[in-house]
This record gives sequence, C-alpha cells and structure tokens, in this order.
Amino acid sequence: MDGKTIAIVGGGFSGTMTAVNLVRLSKRPLRVVLINHQHPLGRGLAFGTNRGEHVLNVAARNMSAVPDHPNHFLDWLRTRVDYADLPDPQLREMFVPRRIYGDYLRSLLLHYMRPIDNQQSAEIQIIEDEAVDIAPQDDGFSEVRLGSGETLLADRVLLATGNQPPAAIAPAGQPFNHPAYCPDPWTDWHQRLPDPAKDIVVLGTGLTMVDVFLTLSEVGWQGNIIAVSRNGMIPQAHFRGIEYPDFLPPESETLGLKAMVALIERHCDQLRRIGENPGIIVDRLRPHTQRIWRKLSLEENRDFLEGYAPRWNVIRHRIAQPIHQRLTEALTTGQLRVMSGTIERLSGSDEQVTVTFQNKAGEQRSLEAGMIINCTGPYAGFSETSVPLFQNLLQRGLIRPDDLDMGIEVGPDFAVIDGDGKNSTILFAIGPLMKGTLRETTAVPELRGQAMRVAEVMIEVASEAGHDYRLSVEDEHVIECYI
Repeated sequence: MDGKTIAIVGGGFSGTMTAVNLVRLSKRPLRVVLINHQHPLGRGLAFGTNRGEHVLNVAARNMSAVPDHPNHFLDWLRTRVDYADLPDPQLREMFVPRRIYGDYLRSLLLHYMRPIDNQQSAEIQIIEDEAVDIAPQDDGFSEVRLGSGETLLADRVLLATGNQPPAAIAPAGQPFNHPAYCPDPWTDWHQRLPDPAKDIVVLGTGLTMVDVFLTLSEVGWQGNIIAVSRNGMIPQAHFRGIEYPDFLPPESETLGLKAMVALIERHCDQLRRIGENPGIIVDRLRPHTQRIWRKLSLEENRDFLEGYAPRWNVIRHRIAQPIHQRLTEALTTGQLRVMSGTIERLSGSDEQVTVTFQNKAGEQRSLEAGMIINCTGPYAGFSETSVPLFQNLLQRGLIRPDDLDMGIEVGPDFAVIDGDGKNSTILFAIGPLMKGTLRETTAVPELRGQAMRVAEVMIEVASEAGHDYRLSVEDEHVIECYI
C-alpha cells in the first residue's frame, strides 16, 4: 500500500485503540505498524490477565473504547451468550472480568486488521518485537530499531508504552533477589506459594494488592496476608451517588492549590452532614482535573503529590462493592492486616524473607514471611528509566523528562518536547507517559479520548506534506477527556 507510515510503540489499550482509530478515520492510504512486546497484543498489562477474579474497576456502562459510541462495549457484551440475556440495568452496572475486556479490545483490533471489503484506506500490520531506539533520518523519516536487529522506516512514531515497569526495592542500592521474593506481581507467583503457616507480605496497598488478595482467595490460600504501604490505606468501594451541583467557580483553574483544597474540604463536609459519600466531590472534579493540574505551579504540583495524592488515589480509584466487602471481612477476621510504614530493607535466609520498615512513629519493625510480593506500582523516576528505548531517546535528546520526572514532557498536541524544548515533528506520546503533564491519564475514560484525538492529529500531520500541523494550547479538548 502506498502512503504514509505511522509506527505505534505499544500494543496495549492506548496503542491498540489509536491504531483502530487511524484506520477508522483515515481517508487516504496509510500504513499503521503496531509494535508489541512482552504483553498480549491488544490486551497489554492491564487486560492481559487470565484470572477471572481480576475485574474492571469501572462499571460496564462507561467502558466503551470508542468515545463516539458510548454503548459500544455494552453492545459487544450482548454478542456473548453469558451476557446476552441480562437485564440492561444489571449489565450496565456490572464489573466485568478484565480478561473479557481484553477479548473486546482484541476483537476490535482484529476487525480492523481484516476488513471485509477493499474500500479501507488504511491497514494495520503487527510486529512482535521490542522497539529499542528511534533514529531520525536526513530524508525526514525515522528509523525504528528493534531488539531483533530489524529496522522500520516511519513518517511519524507514537509512544504508547503505558506505565513504567515495577519499581525495584533496593534501599541499599542493589536490587533484592531471593527465591521467596516476587519483584513483579504479574508473574506466576501463585504457583509457588509457601507453607500456609508462613505469612505472605505484600508491599503496597493499592489496586494491585487487591488483585493479589483476590487470587490468594481463589486458590484457597489459608495463611495470613500482611500489606504494607506508606499510607496504610486501601481502595474505597464504589457507591451510588446523588445529583450534586457544579461547585467550581468560573476559571477555577486559577484558584491555586490551597484555595482548591479548602473548597473541596468544605463541600466534602457538607456531604458528610447530609449522610452522603464525599467521594462525590472527586467524581464532580473528574472532567476538570487535567486543566486544574496544568494550571498549578510546579511547587503546588509537588505539594499535592506529597500531601494529598495518597488520599485522592484511594477515593478516585475505587473497587466494586463485593470486592471491598471481601477485603473488609478478611480484615475483620485477621487474615488480612494492613500496616503503614516506609520500607528500609529486605533480607532473606533459606526459604524465609524479611521486610524491615519504619512506621509513622519512627519505630523500626520487621516482618518475616514465606513470600514477599512487590505491588508498589510502576517506577516513578523517569530520568532513571530501565527501558532501553527511553534510555536511548534521552541520550539522543529526542525526549526529556517532565518537570516532576513522572514521564516525558508532551505538548498539548501530543507532540513530544525534545531536549532543546522544541516540539518534535516525528515523535508523539499518549497515556501514562503524560502523568506529569495531565495527572489523570491512566484510565479508559481518559485514554479512549486521547487515542481518538491523537489519531486525528497524526492523520493530519501525515497527510499534509510540508505542513507542520499544530494545535494551540487553548484548544483544551485536545488532551482533556470527559466522562
């Protein structure tokens, strides 16, 4: 096929749906090359699990991958015999297994890879390999270099790699290695469980800890589980909210952090007085958080991350009520314990491992376990990334970390900012790579909008020969995605 070539690095949700949207929207010949590595194509890490107990954290009604078809996922579920006859209200509120959602994404990709007619202007090709470098060429192309030694020439490249790998626990400067230590919770650790007389310690108390807890429950683990994190807070449950008026004043993004926190606290108190969940306020803020985050000063961003982010996260990233109830029951019986503290070191001998941490009172505590599972989440220091592709792009000066070192700096048109502070004409990025820029950029309601919009931008860039297409900073809808 003649025409431009767009390479997408990453075959998870963001990369898959950008490829799908490029094919849907392109009116000219276009070759889309989706480069996938490590995780299942079309599913990525988030939806690559094969465990039925791992469910979505958002109800089915809001999980359409296609922003211009809000019932798309619901309609797809109806094609499956196990969902076809469910009453609509029940189906809309279901928290579907993540592996089912992975089936949905994979089916979308396969549909647009194999059109039933020859009228399609664009095509998708798959490369199962690791992109390790990108080198601009004198003729305007970019050479994508793969781990196998193969290369690919592309007009534009989209970085859609998702989250960084899990953070290594290395307080003493060297990563800890031991047969009873699991540095990555997405491996087959459940096939080598210790004697139930020994505890399992989970580092982290967020959503991944919940997945580990559910898997241990499903495989019949009879031992005790201890979860440790700095804040010692577990995710809250979804709830049925009420209508609540917009409470943000005009130009609320200019309030600043202190005034915004005071406003939020006042409305949370008002909800508590009438017996309602203050999480409603977080939900009402959802369409505005990206814009507010971008207007805060760098110091305010850091203050939020240090003082408010843990509490925000447990309210914002909620779990289904039945799962929360199972956690509560395990806490009540003592099978699950949650402790707060900062990890100081890990040590091990024979088949036993020990985690030493300092609690909020400054006291040192040690826990002996038959297994330790690292659920602390993706590594946050981008400048120290362990990913070869990003190491090479940083060295070439094609990208630079954002001011918070949470990801890479990206402009409002999805164009990557290079080491000289200029908008790249070849590299674009979406998803968790923009966490420092947008804060809220990891969930489907945000990512589906980004995948749609970046496809529009890249089609325009690829098709307009000699025209450097740019969107103004004031074009807010470019990177803000509303529920």
